[in-house]
Amino acid sequence: MAVAAGAGAGTPSQGRRRRPPGWSVVGALVALFVAGPLVALPLAFLHGGEALDQIGASLLPEALRNSVVLALGVGAGTLVVGGGLAALVSFYDFPGRRLFDWALILPLAVPAYVLVFVLLGQYDSSSALQQALRAVFGDGFRLPEIRSTLGTICVLTAVLYPYVYALGRSAFLEQSRDTIEAARTLGLGHGAAIRRVALPLARPALGAGAILAIMEALADFGAVNLLNYRAMTDAIYRVWYGAFDRDAALQLATVLVSLALTLVVLERLLRGRARYHGALARGEAVVPRRLHGPRAALAAAVPGLLLLVVFVGPVVQLAAWSIGSLGEGAALGDLGQSAITSLLLAIVAALVAVSAATVIAYGRRTRPSRAGKVSAALATLGYAVPGTVVAVAVYTPLAWLDRRIGDAAGSLLGIDTGLVLTGSAAGLVLAYVVRFQALALFAVDARMTRIDPAYDDAARSLGADAGRVLGDVHLPLLWPGITTAALLVFVEVMKELPATALLRPLGNDTLAVAVWEATKDSRFDTAALPALLIVAVGLIPVLLLMRVSREGTPLPGGDGGTLR
Repeated sequence: MAVAAGAGAGTPSQGRRRRPPGWSVVGALVALFVAGPLVALPLAFLHGGEALDQIGASLLPEALRNSVVLALGVGAGTLVVGGGLAALVSFYDFPGRRLFDWALILPLAVPAYVLVFVLLGQYDSSSALQQALRAVFGDGFRLPEIRSTLGTICVLTAVLYPYVYALGRSAFLEQSRDTIEAARTLGLGHGAAIRRVALPLARPALGAGAILAIMEALADFGAVNLLNYRAMTDAIYRVWYGAFDRDAALQLATVLVSLALTLVVLERLLRGRARYHGALARGEAVVPRRLHGPRAALAAAVPGLLLLVVFVGPVVQLAAWSIGSLGEGAALGDLGQSAITSLLLAIVAALVAVSAATVIAYGRRTRPSRAGKVSAALATLGYAVPGTVVAVAVYTPLAWLDRRIGDAAGSLLGIDTGLVLTGSAAGLVLAYVVRFQALALFAVDARMTRIDPAYDDAARSLGADAGRVLGDVHLPLLWPGITTAALLVFVEVMKELPATALLRPLGNDTLAVAVWEATKDSRFDTAALPALLIVAVGLIPVLLLMRVSREGTPLPGGDGGTLR
């Protein structure tokens, strides 16, 4: 009887173990749904792709080499600049620190293509900048060539370092002073304690920021095209618009996605099996060390000069050009409608992307598996794909669904539904989610990896199921990461150009499209006003991002503690 009872008691437990892990399945399905349109990329190899043999083969070696160099350069540059600045404002006090604390993320609101056309205008031999520099250094003075490999890496690093800065700064602020003090008691100096303790604890956040910057650099077209840098995106556009061969362009895009995936996997392998839960330890916040003399002046000069070149100077130039365009009678009504359209699309896309990212990240946490890791990695691939390729990849299945819906409605109801998906904003929002899902997932996942699994175990020991653990434990702890993810997606959607230009409903232009319409005709003064509006609207979520990252997060348990 005892044996029988034991066997009977074990059966329900075994049944529970065999029950499908609900959240992990849902998370994998959501990830596959987001990555679904990108299936068109490898499937393109089933077709001919004649242009790939004729043109792509000659372009591919140089383009692939340039993309690898660009990825490595931007990755290293953003880690050094973004991570260094995040550590500087988090662990040291110097004149202007409170200003730089939030101002260093402002370049995130400036689209790369906007910064490039402003810099090119300022680099012109007749520009005020060139004339001022020649007056100081002599007529023979010339600025370094911006249309070069080093120039391209520097420009993209200057625009993309805020990804590393924002995530790294948030991770540094969450660390406990007790951790640094413990390192000090072991004989380490303040700087050595930061290098040996604080930086390793912030490694997931710094790595996530660098990967985001690399994927953005790999997918960039506007900036690299203006700088005449022959990367993979340039080869894709040449085949697409030069030979009009969609299959060959999708095949090249598959190579680009493979490169991005390789870099993501490499970052995970370098991280190894290390865990970083200590980043959410209780304790008082780190007190910045005060700098004096030349060191304080240098600490203030470096971020000040960076902001002057990357943000203040370009904004002043855009404002000057905008005033000139207003004097020539720019259409403010059309720009106002474009701004409203941009805002609505950005809000909807951010909400959808963040919801999907939370489900995917929590699904992986509840039941880690190889399938969950693969599906989550697939969901991030769109960030390395040029916007035009994403637009076509999304359009293909949606157009097929539109035809099926139209046929079914016509035969069953006798009505003409028109283009339900491709003729509305639905297709554009889906393209945004596919394109920027990596932003949301990396930000949410970086936050989730710093939540100690002991919280999950404690909640389950009290009888909470997976849904309640997510709602009562994880969401309060994830909220800063979720808000960060939403703001990052919002800003990027405001700046997105290629996908918007192809999939926008007729009569619904965005600010990015308004900039494109002007710049393609070399009317930079006309493009300045919508570009300035993109920067101005993007500043709002950027400033909110900094405010959220400063706030502590309540610890579960009602003991009044906070996570810093």
